[in-house]
Amino acid sequence: MSGDPRTIADFTATLPNGEATSLADRLGKVVLVVNTASKCGFTPQYKGLEALWRQYGDRGFEVIAFPCNQFGGQEPGDADEIASFCEVNFGLSFPLMGKVDVNGAGTTPLYDWLKSQAPGVLGSKAIKWNFTKFLIDREGKVVRRYAPTDKPEAIAKDIEKLL
Repeated sequence: MSGDPRTIADFTATLPNGEATSLADRLGKVVLVVNTASKCGFTPQYKGLEALWRQYGDRGFEVIAFPCNQFGGQEPGDADEIASFCEVNFGLSFPLMGKVDVNGAGTTPLYDWLKSQAPGVLGSKAIKWNFTKFLIDREGKVVRRYAPTDKPEAIAKDIEKLL
């Protein structure tokens, strides 16, 4: 992790309706940030993410999903279509934010920070695909980055340690 003194509280996210919201209220919680897509081979991970949220939510854990259409055009819908898909197919109850870019010139500042705090394989900062996950501790610092192939249930032990 870099010596960057910022925490998740220093960032905002865009809600599906386009309104900005501060992430400062996430301080004191363990947070899993995930870039998601509705038409991806990893989309069934929504079920595992929801299970983590339901299992640990009352202990101060939160999942925040950021839909992203940068990988194979796998999140083409608008905010209402994405929310409907997630609710109908997976019963999601954790927060879905507005669509973001996680790579390139339009990368949202939160993702620039996440990638700088926990680079991927061989130090690459780029997000390789949908369902890359970042675990953040109660102090708002990035603890670990997980690959898209890392299933949510495999992250449970790390969440438990932070709770």
